[in-house]
Amino acid sequence: MRLDNRIVCLPLYLAYPDEDHEVNSLVLDYYNEMAGSGAGLVVVENVAVEVCGLGNPRTMLVSEDRFVPGLARLASTIKAHGIPAVMQIQHAGRYAKRPDRIAPSPVETWGVKPQEMDQACIDRVIAAFAAGARRAREAGFDGVELHGGTGYLLPQFLSPRTNLRQDAYGGDPHRRMRFPLEVLSAVRDAVGADYTIGYRFLADEYMPGGLTLTASIPFARELARAGVDYISVMTGCYDSFPLPDYTKDDLQEGFMVPHAHAVKQAVPGIPVIAAGRIQQPETAESVIRDGKADLVGLARVIFADPLWPRKVRGQIQQPINRCFPGCTLCLKRIMMQKPAYCGRWPQERREQFVARVGG
Repeated sequence: MRLDNRIVCLPLYLAYPDEDHEVNSLVLDYYNEMAGSGAGLVVVENVAVEVCGLGNPRTMLVSEDRFVPGLARLASTIKAHGIPAVMQIQHAGRYAKRPDRIAPSPVETWGVKPQEMDQACIDRVIAAFAAGARRAREAGFDGVELHGGTGYLLPQFLSPRTNLRQDAYGGDPHRRMRFPLEVLSAVRDAVGADYTIGYRFLADEYMPGGLTLTASIPFARELARAGVDYISVMTGCYDSFPLPDYTKDDLQEGFMVPHAHAVKQAVPGIPVIAAGRIQQPETAESVIRDGKADLVGLARVIFADPLWPRKVRGQIQQPINRCFPGCTLCLKRIMMQKPAYCGRWPQERREQFVARVGG
């Protein structure tokens, strides 16, 4: 893929799909706005590869061929703006809000112990990722991104906190890498050598006994050897998001950039995306200029102001509407399984959105 610039509209879960898991008008309107923002690449947020991997009932699925036509409309909506579209495919694992949730080990999550995955289950999920990637390509997406962030299923295998296995998929750091690497291999076989595969990369869980850079950097090198096309770096998981260490860092400009820089140093031949509340254009410019990453990813920042790239470029002479540190309105809406909006939007837009989604 060739991009017009180094700004990436990152995948941001907003609970916009209905509970039929199809692409709807709310999803299409949002991604139409993101594609028109001036960013060089749009990555569509977590599309689940199987039903038991749904992290929220309001999530798109790519688990069956019947979802391809709707996803094709989404891809064409983005590409109509002349920029590439990537679909992030995921499995929530122990974070799935379902009674049949699965995980590498039965580590209790929100009061529920998930079922430990046996070999048949592992093989099924790997095949589901591959089939989902194939459907993404059929729908017209220019690439897929494996969701290895936020503590979902792929990093659940990597983390010594959530992978307590003593078989071929656990017991030491090398064996804990096996499952996500097998997913990557199966996806590559499904889409071919000429198709972009990215990886949303959890560099640090921010949890005692969890995944840290010490273990994640060797995994980044393995991803590079396995032929991943880019790595999009993030930190934190659902368990750590409410904790003081994470909430404190989350207030800081570019707080994930050092992690992206560490990954970039480990895999200099692979494009790396940095994220983490990069609000100031000067901060974004320094990330690229100083070689800390190859691209700058915006999530909440571009959600708060979808014109950020055009304002930075000088095409629109208005101040940037900044995401307010400490505001959790969008997250609170999602946790209530309601479509998210931004408290920084103009009042009229907020009122129109609430009326459209019914509260």
